[in-house]
Amino acid sequence: MLKLEGVSLSYGSFRALDQVSLHADKGELVVLLGANGAGKSSIFMAISGIHKACSGSIAFDGQELVGMRPAAIVAQGVVHCPEGRKLFAQMSVQQNLMLGAYVHRNAPDTRARSQQILDEVYTLFPILAQKRHDPAGALSGGQQQMVAIGRALMGRPKALLLDEPSLGLAPLVVKQMFEIIQQINASGVTVLLAEQNAYSALRIAHRAYVLERGRIVMEGLPEQLLHDEGIRKAYIGA
Repeated sequence: MLKLEGVSLSYGSFRALDQVSLHADKGELVVLLGANGAGKSSIFMAISGIHKACSGSIAFDGQELVGMRPAAIVAQGVVHCPEGRKLFAQMSVQQNLMLGAYVHRNAPDTRARSQQILDEVYTLFPILAQKRHDPAGALSGGQQQMVAIGRALMGRPKALLLDEPSLGLAPLVVKQMFEIIQQINASGVTVLLAEQNAYSALRIAHRAYVLERGRIVMEGLPEQLLHDEGIRKAYIGA
């Protein structure tokens, strides 16, 4: 479904990605592990068209994404939920959510379909239904992350790119967040998840990749990585 082949990305003279190849099949939940600066967010920036890859191919359902505008990539079904949430603090929860549906504004069924997905988001995150008229900036960190994920779901993703969704959240909220990610994946959405919380991420993943300095250095099933001594020491703890 989503396939990267030999993707490189540079910021000026800095090579952020170096010949990265990976894939996520339909319905898979694939985790990207790596320290800060390893290249996880850069992979998402390249896939979503925010930064153009300087070489390589990024294909989704056989459609080449390199060179496409970010809005067109969302319309194809690839939706990026960025690190740091990037909400509009003064706008209400519902206004932030509805921004996720903007790319589909010209679709013939847009109003009814958007309302249906909004109802589904409120079912997934009941607290957001209660706070729908509150400013997004007034919510807790966990609730703001729910808005960010809900906004991404409003874009009707076939593949969802989640960048560090557990960052800065309390342990109980982190547990809830990973359960929700599992639910989203179980509904048929392919998920590519970048996480530093390696243990929790591997518990729900189908496969995983490990990045270092912009390169894939390991790929495997979760149980393989969980029992790899080097991975445990670097990302999980002995």
